[in-house]
Amino acid sequence: MHITNRSALPNKQDYFDLYQTTGWNKRGVWTADILHEALKNSWHVVSLYDGEHLVASGRLVSDGFIQCLICDMIVLPAYQNRGLGRKVLNELLEHCRASGIRWVQLSCAKGKKGFYERFGFQERPSDAPGMQLFL
Repeated sequence: MHITNRSALPNKQDYFDLYQTTGWNKRGVWTADILHEALKNSWHVVSLYDGEHLVASGRLVSDGFIQCLICDMIVLPAYQNRGLGRKVLNELLEHCRASGIRWVQLSCAKGKKGFYERFGFQERPSDAPGMQLFL
């Protein structure tokens, strides 16, 4: 396994295929075109490849000054538990630090809380929970 990090955005179909492994698009709401636009509108994107095969990705959405949101942390199932998620998250957090951003937020998938806690993430207090609306 020879993993490389590329600065260019992933190919539209490659990213769509990676995204589909998560189960987050069961209703087929997001097409390859929509996901590619989301990538293009991100503040920072990390993409890891094994040869020419996209195996992990994560992205930041931010105002560029005060806060950012970590979105779509994905590691291809066959590549999980090999340190790739850690590599993606470290690079995302380093980009925030280098830009002076100190407030980093995320929503994690079921069963992934412990992964983020190892990086210092904490649950929001029960008297200040996050909110969401899915339209």
